[in-house]
Amino acid sequence: MNLNREQSVPEMICKNGFSVYLHGYGAIDKWLESRPAEGAGKAENNHFILTNASTAELAKLFEKLRYPGVSLADAALNNGNQTWYLRCADSFNENHPSFPILEFYRDCFSGTYYDPRGVYPVLKEIRQDKKTGKENKNIFDVINENIKYNADRISALKDAALILSKYLIITNIKEYKQDLNKTAEIFYNLQECSLPCQEELRVFLCELITAPNPGIGFELLKNCGFLKKYWPELAALEEADHSKEFHPEGNAWEHTMETLRHRKSGSYDLSLSLGLLLHDLGKPISSSAGNHRYEGHAELGEIQARRFLERLGFNTPLITDICFLVRNHMLPAALPRLPRYRTSEIMSSPLFPRLMELYRCDESSSYKGLHGYYESSAVYQQFLRNQRNPYRQRK
Repeated sequence: MNLNREQSVPEMICKNGFSVYLHGYGAIDKWLESRPAEGAGKAENNHFILTNASTAELAKLFEKLRYPGVSLADAALNNGNQTWYLRCADSFNENHPSFPILEFYRDCFSGTYYDPRGVYPVLKEIRQDKKTGKENKNIFDVINENIKYNADRISALKDAALILSKYLIITNIKEYKQDLNKTAEIFYNLQECSLPCQEELRVFLCELITAPNPGIGFELLKNCGFLKKYWPELAALEEADHSKEFHPEGNAWEHTMETLRHRKSGSYDLSLSLGLLLHDLGKPISSSAGNHRYEGHAELGEIQARRFLERLGFNTPLITDICFLVRNHMLPAALPRLPRYRTSEIMSSPLFPRLMELYRCDESSSYKGLHGYYESSAVYQQFLRNQRNPYRQRK
């Protein structure tokens, strides 16, 4: 059966007499009234649902059903820029153990919520803390109490990182180092774990990087060796130190995590977030001699970013966008000093506003103030006005 793009996957499954539930993060975010990331552009949009239909019955419903691997889902279906990951009820408990907090469901047809493990009090506290901005350190207790019962170490680690990044409200990651180390100690023998499939790692990264506080999740992954094993390009950022005069926030890793904190609240665009995560990948492999420290790191970073994203199987248009951000991330700071002929092509790009937003986050992370950002924004605004003026003089 062909799927009409105007008809969602849950609607098709419900129409054929099967139950469909959002589960885990999807149901929790819906209950918490979390808004989807704005300005997603070419970003992947992933949905996870639970159904009582079997894989054989789903295969009869959808012609292009595919099977990404049981660690991710029993089946998957691409529909436009959306990917639906389907877990069949008869395999859910056996193949997808999770924290009790993730066993929360929303009926896609009726909108009714189901809470078989009684996690409502925890979710209610999270929602209240979100409204008040109160730090909710007790989420570490929720994780640490239940993590030891999950035999799949990688699955448990990924869930722990996502729970912290999505629902922990913090002001300073460094204040939580002790809690992170305690949680990281629970994970052991990652070297003996099987390698997650490419799609599983990509989906996990998308979910993590578009969470409100991904830095806390990345710190957990770094502390327990996940980054070194699966994403070594990110782990290498720890080796690139910074001058305290220009980067009081710390080394390239600490700087990168700090940039993510300065994204506009409620708008965690995937391409911008990945651009921030990868913008300094070239520093660990660039020259740091003399007065030209990390010279050429933007160009080297583009190469590293492309390899990283291709290895994870991101689509080509998204990779192209992110490489544009990484390659040009140093340009906005120099905009007021550069002649127009050197910058007009880049400023004409539809991605330039996103590049300016990356620059704002980059500057904010170093506590420099935003004078340079506003100065460069004025140059860009003048360029746009000249572009709209049919009588402008070209320089």
